[in-house]
Amino acid sequence: MVVSVRSLGLSGISGYEVTVECFLSGGLPAFDVVGLPDAAVRESRERVRAAVKTCGARFPVSRITVNLAPAGQRKEGTVYDLPILLGLLTASEELPPLPEDAAFLGELSLTGALRPVAGVLPMALCAARCGIRKLYVPARNAAEATLADGVTVYPVENVAQLLEHLRGETPIPPAERWQPTGETLPMPDFSEVMGQENVKRALEIAAAGGHNVLLVGSPGSGKSMLARRLPSILPDMTRQESLQTTEIYSVAGLTEPSHPLVTHRPFRSPHHTASPVSLSGGGTVPRPGEISLAHNGILFLDELPEMSRGALEALRQPLEERQVTISRVYGTCSYPADFQLVAAMNPCRCGHYPDLSRCTCTAGEVSRYLGKISGPLLDRMDICVEAQAVTYEEMEGKAENESSASIRARVEAARAIQRERFKGLSIRCNGEMGGGQIRRFCPLNKEESEFMEHIFFSLGISIRMYGKILKVARTAADLDGREQILTKDLSEAVSYVRIRQRYWKNG
Repeated sequence: MVVSVRSLGLSGISGYEVTVECFLSGGLPAFDVVGLPDAAVRESRERVRAAVKTCGARFPVSRITVNLAPAGQRKEGTVYDLPILLGLLTASEELPPLPEDAAFLGELSLTGALRPVAGVLPMALCAARCGIRKLYVPARNAAEATLADGVTVYPVENVAQLLEHLRGETPIPPAERWQPTGETLPMPDFSEVMGQENVKRALEIAAAGGHNVLLVGSPGSGKSMLARRLPSILPDMTRQESLQTTEIYSVAGLTEPSHPLVTHRPFRSPHHTASPVSLSGGGTVPRPGEISLAHNGILFLDELPEMSRGALEALRQPLEERQVTISRVYGTCSYPADFQLVAAMNPCRCGHYPDLSRCTCTAGEVSRYLGKISGPLLDRMDICVEAQAVTYEEMEGKAENESSASIRARVEAARAIQRERFKGLSIRCNGEMGGGQIRRFCPLNKEESEFMEHIFFSLGISIRMYGKILKVARTAADLDGREQILTKDLSEAVSYVRIRQRYWKNG
């Protein structure tokens, strides 16, 4: 007798339907699992055998063949334990036929309890697309699964409870749809920052337009402190953005059962010794890296020149394509990587260049240190700003600093302008504009055009940098609520290029 049980699997962060086929036949007792299973799937045989016996059911004494279809797709993890067990018990007539619109997933313990698995949200979203109306998951995954619309989720504590439910003895009540409580996480506030008005302004523009930022300054000037306050002025995530980010965190096993939805923009800060694989993702079984975990949020790279060359160059393609593709022996998968890059660095090894009265580095050492940042990576930084050391007067000043809430109000107003501007397009903010969109949305009057012509030839900037100046100027105008870009907006945008040329002479 052949019994089919519906289940789900993962490919990258996308779910797909898996049919677990169980066949009992005569012959010597054996238990085979086919359909490109990995080691964890093959080991399910022993977990299933123990769970069947400990829940009081009879394990069939026959030749057992389990096929995981589609057979050409590699199956990974422990998610198929539960459907294999149910297939065996149904085939041996220990259970009545299973509902056709139901799917099952979960890892079994030897006692029959269900353990949580990773990637439940993308599998639940796939279930809704495939016409599955009932989804049985481990109890600790139930809140996450309810985030998918159109699926009734049943939280299962153990096999015995599920068998009673399927036999019609003791029904399992469906899980209630999880809703965010509206609680806000405490975040560092800009009101705590003394001085650094130029950096605050640069970060405000970066938040309003989704621009990448490079902070350069001596040790202790507050670069990291300022960068860590950037999330406090970013606009709230939309429902779609939250679901996209939660899918990635679900696959990585980073969701919390009590709060499964990621409602705050991620802020990822890997150590400067991070490898290219930890940034872009990968491994024998490909998993999301830091750049994907920063999707819809911020990737902060401190001590940028201390990172390996390979790690830095791994950022270039995702910054342009907003996704990362990982190829391994067992297949290729793509993860989204639409993040805002914020980086911080010292200008030299000792940290005091270009203050020659304090800098102990030779010209060659300074050049080699700055040369660790390649030109193509620098070209992807819209804003380069210098963090000056805070003066004693600023540190002891009694003036009240502007709060993050006040800055955020201006950022949200600018983002509202951009949402209206880009309605119907695939972009959301100024930082994502391409060449054609820059020409369309950043028109210049005669005075501003002459100013940019002078800048283009006097500074020797590239076409890419010319476009970035216009994008930053567009954001500066949006913060003032103006449609027309003025010379003062262009001058401010050019100042972020001149900072870069101060350190990288040919940049």
